Amino acid sequence: MARNEEKAQSMLYRFREAQAAELGLSQRTDRRPRVASSCKDLRQCERWRGEILREISRKVSKIQDAGLTDYEVRDLNDQINKLLREKYHWENQIIALGGANYKRAAGKITDADGREVPGQRGYKYFGRARDLPGVRELLNASAADNAELESYKTVKATMFDNAPPEYYGNLAEQGEEGKRLLEAEAKAEQAAWEEAVSNLEDEIEDVPSIPLPQRTTISLAPPSAEPDAAGKRKAPASAASKKKTKLADGSAAASQAGSAAAAGFESIFTADQLQPPKLLSAEEMEKALVKRQKEMLLEEYGVDGEQQ
Repeated sequence: MARNEEKAQSMLYRFREAQAAELGLSQRTDRRPRVASSCKDLRQCERWRGEILREISRKVSKIQDAGLTDYEVRDLNDQINKLLREKYHWENQIIALGGANYKRAAGKITDADGREVPGQRGYKYFGRARDLPGVRELLNASAADNAELESYKTVKATMFDNAPPEYYGNLAEQGEEGKRLLEAEAKAEQAAWEEAVSNLEDEIEDVPSIPLPQRTTISLAPPSAEPDAAGKRKAPASAASKKKTKLADGSAAASQAGSAAAAGFESIFTADQLQPPKLLSAEEMEKALVKRQKEMLLEEYGVDGEQQ
């Protein structure tokens, strides 16, 4: 024991130790803390993370050895996964102490098609561990699951492309079924209107008729190129249209009052003021820009335009 202490005090030993420290190969005997959160020094956290990375690199290189047994390969793979979890804790501690975020720089391993290689999440397999009995089937199954998930996403995204009219229910208003549907809807609306009128009979003397638009069935036939001659003729006024209800008279009076107010408001402007502004052509715009630039240059150099 005394001999070892004497060696440690020798000049050559201290020189070798200082040289190793400068090269980053210090052989200090202090152990890495088991809990990363117990280390409060950022430099020490960086040091322990670098040590873990070197251990992972050595073990990943060792696991490629073809002379290892299956048991040794499993043990090495377990040790690598344990070191990866420990590295993750040290990276979290570095972030908590205000250091660099190493997790952001870590990229994903992808294959030739750009898909993520299976076995990159959770427990990972390295080197010969991928060829162990049962591991290859597990990785192939996970790859098949990922492919199925991608295909499902693609099908879901393109499922509603070019949806037919049946999807929106438009075909329900075509043909004889469409006519029966429109008649049933008209009867239901009329019944609802009469029920509302019966509740207001005491308050309203003259109840207007229900203002229903004219219903037409939907036709998917392409329009004809030539306009219909009958469409150009003025339709004769029906007897129902000649009868004006009080509601229609009221709406007409309101529209006349609105037009009169608008006319009174517009009377304060002249016809020229109501005209839309005149837009400059491309040549006029170019001339105006050149003129403005010339004026700015003359003002900048203090030259009077009249003297020039």
